[in-house]
Amino acid sequence: MKASTFVYPWDVNGDPGAAARIAGLGVRQATLASAYHSTRALTPRHPRTRIVTARHAAVLYPVDGERWEGRRLRPYAAGDWAPGDAYGDAAAALAAAGLDVHTWVVLAHNSRMGEEFPDTSVVNAYGDRYPWAPCIAQPDTRAYLVELAVEAAVRPGAAGTELESLGWYGLAHLHAHDKTAGVAVGDAGLYLMSLCFCPSCRDGYTRRGLDPDELAASVRRALEPVWRGEAPAGGWEAVEKLLGAELATATRAWRDSVARSLQTEAVGAVRSAAPEGFQILLHADPLSYRVGANVGVDPAHILSVADGVVVPCSGGPEPLTPFAEQAVERNVLAANFTVVSGMGGRPATLGEDVARAVGLGATEVRLYHAGLASDEDLSLVTEALTRLG
Repeated sequence: MKASTFVYPWDVNGDPGAAARIAGLGVRQATLASAYHSTRALTPRHPRTRIVTARHAAVLYPVDGERWEGRRLRPYAAGDWAPGDAYGDAAAALAAAGLDVHTWVVLAHNSRMGEEFPDTSVVNAYGDRYPWAPCIAQPDTRAYLVELAVEAAVRPGAAGTELESLGWYGLAHLHAHDKTAGVAVGDAGLYLMSLCFCPSCRDGYTRRGLDPDELAASVRRALEPVWRGEAPAGGWEAVEKLLGAELATATRAWRDSVARSLQTEAVGAVRSAAPEGFQILLHADPLSYRVGANVGVDPAHILSVADGVVVPCSGGPEPLTPFAEQAVERNVLAANFTVVSGMGGRPATLGEDVARAVGLGATEVRLYHAGLASDEDLSLVTEALTRLG
């Protein structure tokens, strides 16, 4: 069972023992961030630092000025948290320790771009903008995301990539001092609060025979029970209950078509730029109406386009099943487990959790996150991987 762990460049750079320590966990691959969103991260073993503050979304390698010349939207260079070619330096150290290195690319999640170019953001039915969530229906944003996917994925020496947030982002976001949990919105409220009403999406609704103003009003009315604390339980059926089946289906059809076309274009562009044998995986959820880092996808479509998926399994391996039902022999189904106890992970049960995932079709394992975990967590991971062989 091939296992990989997620790593940030700052976990490795400046720590001479980091790469060997990561290889010693028993993983064969490091999935190394090359483009990442803003974050505040712990580095519990680094000889020089304990907290890294990445102040904005950035690429963690030198920006290619020629590639982006004349473009309004372009990636931001990292600051002092990842100077120079931070990705390249860390990748070289990890490779020297015997690990395969794949890039980890965060795409439609960029607060700085939303602040500097407000027109790029998702706009909800109330007119509120989500600066962290670029609208993937907008032509300029789509062109930016495709170009970023190519540049950040196909780095020198990388054997593959994992593309995160290649689809719709929405309300859900761990924002600075987040205060949005006062009302439990549930799956249905999250979907409705993530519907976009920017000009591009309004045009899209119109082309599908919907009046965008009337649709926005319907969404606001549908959300009234949510604000009263009466959000219905369930997934898509709860959306249909609140908004009505006809409108719910129409909005999902628009969003699914936008996401599928972007995913097809971006994966195709990466494949065209990559060397033969380069592996392309998406972080994905099997329910296409879901939003966030693990984007909602159509399992049959995404497995026909990409080489496979990375599926969140910390809450249980059941999301693997729809992918396993559509997978062919070449597809990778990587079960992703959080192994940081302080972030809700369960490294002590990793062996049992992986066994259940394999029973539902997992072919590989991903571990989040070697740089953030405590020594005790990493010791438990090593024991589990040793038993799994």
